[in-house]
Amino acid sequence: MSNRVLIITGNTSDAATLEDVLESAQDGPFLIEWVTSLAQALQRLEAHNKQPIDAIMVDLDLPDSQGLATFDKLFVLASSIPILTLSTLEDDQQTWEVIQRGAQGCLSKGHFSSYLVPQSLRNIIQRKAVEEALFVEKARAALTLNSISDAVISTDIQGNVDYLNSAAKQMTGWLFEDAQGLPIDQVMRLVNVTTRESVANPIFKVLKDDACKLLASGTVLVRRDGSESAIEDSVAPIHDSAGHLKGAVMVFHDMTATHAMTEKMAHLAQHDALTNLPNRALLNDRINQAIALAERSGSSLALLFLDLDNFKHINDSLGHGVGDHLLQAVALRLSDCVRSSDTVSRLGGDEFVVLLSESQSAEDAARTAEKILSTLAASFSIGQQQLHITASIGISTYPNDATVAEGLIKNADTAMYRAKEEGRNNYQFFHQEMNIHAVERQLIEAHLRTAMENSEFIIHYQPKIDLQSGKITSAEALLRWQHPAWGMILPARFIPVAEACGLIVPLGRWVLLQACGQAKRWENCGYQLDSVAVNISALEFRRKDFVDSVESALRVTGLDPKNLQLEITESVLMRDAQASATILQQLKALGVELAVDDFGTGYSSLSYLSQFPIDVLKIDQSFVQDIHNSNGIIVSAVIAMGNSLKQRVIAEGIEDSGQLDFLRTHHCSEGQGFLFSRPVSAHDFANLLRSGISSPINTLHQAARSLG
Repeated sequence: MSNRVLIITGNTSDAATLEDVLESAQDGPFLIEWVTSLAQALQRLEAHNKQPIDAIMVDLDLPDSQGLATFDKLFVLASSIPILTLSTLEDDQQTWEVIQRGAQGCLSKGHFSSYLVPQSLRNIIQRKAVEEALFVEKARAALTLNSISDAVISTDIQGNVDYLNSAAKQMTGWLFEDAQGLPIDQVMRLVNVTTRESVANPIFKVLKDDACKLLASGTVLVRRDGSESAIEDSVAPIHDSAGHLKGAVMVFHDMTATHAMTEKMAHLAQHDALTNLPNRALLNDRINQAIALAERSGSSLALLFLDLDNFKHINDSLGHGVGDHLLQAVALRLSDCVRSSDTVSRLGGDEFVVLLSESQSAEDAARTAEKILSTLAASFSIGQQQLHITASIGISTYPNDATVAEGLIKNADTAMYRAKEEGRNNYQFFHQEMNIHAVERQLIEAHLRTAMENSEFIIHYQPKIDLQSGKITSAEALLRWQHPAWGMILPARFIPVAEACGLIVPLGRWVLLQACGQAKRWENCGYQLDSVAVNISALEFRRKDFVDSVESALRVTGLDPKNLQLEITESVLMRDAQASATILQQLKALGVELAVDDFGTGYSSLSYLSQFPIDVLKIDQSFVQDIHNSNGIIVSAVIAMGNSLKQRVIAEGIEDSGQLDFLRTHHCSEGQGFLFSRPVSAHDFANLLRSGISSPINTLHQAARSLG
């Protein structure tokens, strides 16, 4: 490929000589362009991109420009093209100055015909091409190094800084102008994050051993302004083309965010995201450590398994947001009840575990449980809500109840269920016989899940009697489980399990639908009943779609709403009196009857009860069965209060004539109990409706008629 040369001279002879020697060059001719003035040259160079010029030969003394000014004007447009000046031997000073300004060389007039001229010109062109390529490569390298996120610092063989990229400037806080020539350990001050002692810069080790090195872990960089960041780096030696060591380069990056994320992930792996309490994994580790310590010291420890009573109702009625805030507030109160050496953990849902370590006796565990129950008894302010919550607590101890973490948790969980069965809001210590009960409970739950599919449930009906006339007024629907292998199972054995595992809702809806359907069939047969009563569980009552489910059962069966009585326990109503009032009003709008079941056993507020649209008060059987002792006063007071509020009063659990006489004397409206009839099948209940019930009331009436 021929090189194109632009000759700029007003001397015709010089131009001709140069054309002859370049066009006849042995290693290939040059393409020559000749102009006689600077103006012509500048005009030609403006078209350089279309037809590139490979070299310029210029006489500085031109018709329109002389001396160094000629070169300067030319260099503005042709800085990337090698320029040789044509001068006389006497122009040494000018020659030196143009070379300083960027000229590639100088040809002396009188020697233009030498064969060395084309050779020198070609060498200059090639050298310029190499220089340009090297410049581009260096620019590309600089751009690359300044674009990467890693910091890069290099030093000479003495360990003095000779390069910093943009990331290194940002991370160290040093500008290259300030850092150049300074020792690396002054620009990069390193300290151990734990001991705070200075750490030698690995560059010095690299320069000494001529081998790659890594920074010691736990090292932080102290920036120029004194701030710090954790870094990770690698250092390598720099060699020249002959393999001689010339310096070192360090590549490093900020690990602060990575370390923070690692610590955060480690924390999240061991802590509950909602409450920030230790989770099951960390709890197991803490228990194992406490067991090891207790084993060495011959001491004991205690584990409290805590479950919030009826927490699901709050979630269902007020939403999960309120429930989450309540769990967070409970976590704070639990933490305040124990020492810093103890552990409060959340296993999930509304279950918490408290590990009491360091020689905790059973008495200490009981005191802590009482403290927790008392602390949780105070109301919680969650948004605009004042919430009340109680807890059931099970306690297991090491080494009496178990010697491993899993066993301690399992046994405390078992004891917690016993606390639930004992009425909630209490604590129970684990006893070995509880395991038998727990196994039975799990077995019942497993069979419950298939009982509905296999149609194993039936409903018995217990009559309610007018205590003055002795006539059957209504029926209470009572669920029974006819198990194919276990026989007839009463509700007390399986209803608590159904409530705990959530099956009580579909089971309750099935009972409601069946009872309404049976009442409608009796009506179609001509039997006159005021109502059929159905017990409503706490889980059912708090569901948002409960009222809709009642309306649906009435619509599907065609039963008149006034012939359905819903029995809701006093404790369920008073758990959230305001919410209960709203639900009761909605039910009343459907036209159904409302009864308060187990009245007198809870912590009711008479002001609330007077505001509820209640039709019936049912006196709990525990009061009726002890009617001849102090409870007789309570029963008479309830009857009087019901009458004053124009609410019917029904007594449960009437078993002897003495109880009946007391209730009749105090004008109790209705009653039910074994004295009249046990719960019977729908078929047998129809027989009772046809034949009536033989009871002391009928006997009294017969005696009165005979005397009359």
